[in-house]
Amino acid sequence: MTTYKGINGTSVVNYAGNIPNPVDGQVWYDSTNADFKYQYPNLTTAGAWSTGGNLNTARSQVASSGSQTAALAFGGNPTTAITEAYNGTSWTEVNDLNVARRFIQGAGTQTSALAAGGVPTTAATESWNGTSWTEVGDLNTARGYGAGVGADNTAALLFGGEVPDRAITELWNGSAWTEVANMNTGRQQLAGAGTSTSGIAISGATDPGATIVANAETWNGSAWTEVADLNAGRMDLGGTGTDSTSALGFGGANPNGAAALATNEEWNGSSWSETTNLNTARRQVGGAGTTTAGLAFAGETPGGVTAATEEWIGPGQPIGAWSTGGSLNTARSGLGGAGTQTAALAFGGRTPPATRHSETESYDGTSWTELNDLNTARQFLEGAGTQTAALAFGGETTAVQALTESWNGTSWTEVNDLNTARDGFAGAGTQTSALGFGGNDTPDSTYYTLTESWNGTSWTEVGDLNQARGFTLGGAGADNTLALAFGGATPPSGAGTAVTESWNGTSWTEVNDLNTARYNLGGTGIQTSALAFGGQTPSITAVTEEWNGSSWTEVNDLSTSRGALRGSGTTAAALAFGGSAPSITGATEEWSSSTNVIKVITTS
Repeated sequence: MTTYKGINGTSVVNYAGNIPNPVDGQVWYDSTNADFKYQYPNLTTAGAWSTGGNLNTARSQVASSGSQTAALAFGGNPTTAITEAYNGTSWTEVNDLNVARRFIQGAGTQTSALAAGGVPTTAATESWNGTSWTEVGDLNTARGYGAGVGADNTAALLFGGEVPDRAITELWNGSAWTEVANMNTGRQQLAGAGTSTSGIAISGATDPGATIVANAETWNGSAWTEVADLNAGRMDLGGTGTDSTSALGFGGANPNGAAALATNEEWNGSSWSETTNLNTARRQVGGAGTTTAGLAFAGETPGGVTAATEEWIGPGQPIGAWSTGGSLNTARSGLGGAGTQTAALAFGGRTPPATRHSETESYDGTSWTELNDLNTARQFLEGAGTQTAALAFGGETTAVQALTESWNGTSWTEVNDLNTARDGFAGAGTQTSALGFGGNDTPDSTYYTLTESWNGTSWTEVGDLNQARGFTLGGAGADNTLALAFGGATPPSGAGTAVTESWNGTSWTEVNDLNTARYNLGGTGIQTSALAFGGQTPSITAVTEEWNGSSWTEVNDLSTSRGALRGSGTTAAALAFGGSAPSITGATEEWSSSTNVIKVITTS
């Protein structure tokens, strides 16, 4: 029998369904589904990187300071003076450096930072007060390609760099630099983390020819001590951390700078361990924050200089996650869906090469049950509503259809058709207040901007999307007055798009794009809080993104990559079901937000 840890309480409550706001570890009996359940915090194990807001200016060789929610990026290549501030969601350009440069040594916070040295080789130092940069006392030795650490603009440490003695270290006291004890191993293009009294120097190259070392050294305020090596040495990496006992080293390049790396290692005060890689390999990357909440931004990727930002969520921190649910009885892709995580409806779909399905199945949070079929079998249809009151509209038989059917919890009834037959479109809303938008005709030569609104009786054409798209874009929304459209394929190439549009009941407005362009994706939620998952880029993907009303953030991927899937529920509790992975599947995955996970107690 399974042993469960963290159980709270001595009695088991009898409740029909899930208890509202249960205490972590509380056990209750779900009398509706005849299950014992419990809740536990949904925490990372190895840590995870998710996508943050892009810099306004793509660049590499950037300097940095601050935290995950309050960071500063300054300078970089192409040689620039640009400074940007991060608020945890987006970057904003603020006042420039006085001297444009790259490979600067940076230290401090978002409101109290230092920029020292850089390339073209200089000793210039600038101090940031949260508003502007002021030139202050120069370094004793001009240099770039070094590393800097420090709590603010009054106490910093700078070490290494492209100088004859690459071990040279200087200490800043708020007004002047003083040379202090050298590192044991001189190097350039290294990373640093910590403060002026408790820091760490991470990896780097001992010469311009890129002889890479895996060495790490810790600083105690007066001297350097060699500690355990990294598992893999590299140059041009990023670093972040609080002190000499807690740091990350991520990204970088291998010997001779031949390839950008995604490698990420964590220092615990005695050893380095490899942990979750960056989503995008990059060198000459900026870093800020801690080992539990960090940032990696800018840099040079295999595709060129980037503006991309990744946010590190360390081990033991809350994060959303997918888990396995009960499989559909009939595996299929291109199906319709409606409902919630614990009361969902799946209908229609396809099995290659030419089988269209009419099967309808209902999910109770554990398993799917077959119900009465659609009147017309079809694929790539849309749905809206709940498990007991739903709409199925459009789709394809041997030709695109305008058919609409209404579900009363027991059977489907044909009601008034769409004005324009189509498939591969998106839907949102309820049985009595729905939207259908975008889509294709057959043989997929026309991409639609058309939007139709359902009032419970008939469809009316309303304001068009700004961008025509089909091949199943994503949709979310509570009714026909508020909705979100995202992704899909665009003419003439049929390539995926990242465009997101918001519907206010009258017109569509383009808002911030998805981080990953794709089509045949799944979506669920409402206009201000949505999930986008899976799809094709054109390769099949597991990428999941969460919409907060203003921007998309990458969260944990689906367990299985798949396209032409369907979803239901909210950003707190959602389902992803069916699709092609690449084979046709009936697999179901359950999404739990970063808040908690509710699980059924079993004996296995």
